[in-house]
Amino acid sequence: MRRLTAPLLGALLLLPALGTTFAGTPRDTIVVAKQIDQFISLDPAEAFEPGVGEVTGNLYDQLVGYRSATDPTIVGDLAESWSVADDGLTWHFTLKSGQVFASGNPVTAQDAAWSLQRAVRLNKSPAFILTQFGFTAGNAADRIRAIDDRTLEIRIDRAVAPTFFLNTLTATVASVVDARLVQANEAQGDLGNGWLKAHSAGSGPYAVRRWVPNERVVLDGNPHWQSNGGQDTGPKTPHLVFLHVPEPASQRLLLEKGDVDYARDLTRDQILALKDAPGVAQQTEPGDLLLYLGLNQSNPNLARPEVREALKWLVDYQGIEDSLLSGTWAAHQSFLPTGYLGAIDDAPYRLDVDRAKALLARAGLGDGFAVTIDVRNVAPFADIAQALQASFAKAGIRLEILPGDGKQTLTKYRARQHDITIGTWGPDYRDPHSNADAFAFNQDVDDADAPKTLAWRNRWFDAGWNRTVTEALREPDAARRAALYGRLQREVQAEGPYVLLFQQTLVAAHRTAVDGLVLQPKTSYAAVVKTE
Repeated sequence: MRRLTAPLLGALLLLPALGTTFAGTPRDTIVVAKQIDQFISLDPAEAFEPGVGEVTGNLYDQLVGYRSATDPTIVGDLAESWSVADDGLTWHFTLKSGQVFASGNPVTAQDAAWSLQRAVRLNKSPAFILTQFGFTAGNAADRIRAIDDRTLEIRIDRAVAPTFFLNTLTATVASVVDARLVQANEAQGDLGNGWLKAHSAGSGPYAVRRWVPNERVVLDGNPHWQSNGGQDTGPKTPHLVFLHVPEPASQRLLLEKGDVDYARDLTRDQILALKDAPGVAQQTEPGDLLLYLGLNQSNPNLARPEVREALKWLVDYQGIEDSLLSGTWAAHQSFLPTGYLGAIDDAPYRLDVDRAKALLARAGLGDGFAVTIDVRNVAPFADIAQALQASFAKAGIRLEILPGDGKQTLTKYRARQHDITIGTWGPDYRDPHSNADAFAFNQDVDDADAPKTLAWRNRWFDAGWNRTVTEALREPDAARRAALYGRLQREVQAEGPYVLLFQQTLVAAHRTAVDGLVLQPKTSYAAVVKTE
């Protein structure tokens, strides 16, 4: 028998009948080491912080979801079927029968309607995902309504690609909550927001037992949750605990000792150190986050197309991945993450100094030029900047590194005061429009009131790209829509004010005694089983 670490013991003592000492974590409990200090709310209408989806994704279901991480086909979650009228405005969803919330209340179309209305009325950070379809606090009850217990009607304000609308309904903000339970916990007209910050009212595989901010989130299995076509109920392992372990080195130590089952925030050094650790394995999948260089077109040198192309030939993509990013980021040169509708895997660029020099000479900059780059002063950004500084210098480009914290660099970028910046971008919802709109669309280069897309931040305007973004948003045929995004990615790749570099790799280091975690497209612990 081994003594448990104090943080772990504190969390596990909240669980029923687990005794006092264990060889490893309890057989009926999954223990996850994770940074949870960013969490401010577990309310699906409000939760929008990095990483919180790993918890809410195990608490709530949506009307629809995805077939797999690599197949963007929409499948039913709570809904068994759906249709849209010929005008493209009126949608009907038929809910599956027999779905039950963790409270024991049945899941009805009235719950689904009230949930979407509630998100619009609360108008928290993620509400724009729904309100972009014309929903307001004043009209939501009319445009989102239950026809009967199993039929939901939604009327949007303009016809869009069916895949676009359905993709937005997979977002956390579109989660279906138990209306009766939440309404019973309303306070001063807050639609239950105060209560749902630290509780849950979903039909997902788990329910919140307790959340202690900056310490732990303890979940119990929902015995009513159905899997395997309704043949099985409840998650495979009945308890799930997220422990706040801020330091990756501490996460690694707990995992090696067997005091946690999963470690979710490991850095490159920790991942490499665990490669041959006994009793430990690593699960990896492509994530949604992209890493890129933004090139401000107000800089006259960066505004030259030959210079933009030259920079793309001055990056040692594979070398940086191998030496600085092993296991955490992978080379990726398009604006859609792997697994999205229309995503391409074209990687036309590699380190080619001679080609870059020829392009610079053609631009009249054969002797190179000086330029600055704003960089967060943390790994891996600072390390990448130094690698770029070295490779750019081979073509005579003198890259001055301007380090700052995340707030400083982002504020400068949003104010368009940069030359080059190293940025990351993650889609707000799992639809190609989210990234196409960010990287390619700009309403007006100079208008301070224009949407602050990445194209706007880098002072880029292309009327043809704007038309393609709009056309793809409206295209009803999924195959043609995917083709439009493929063409747009290649144009942005070749001509745009970006050097697209890497796509995040999600890593879940775990004990070999556990298996079954689903990382993408929605993280789920429901199928995790423990063999010891």
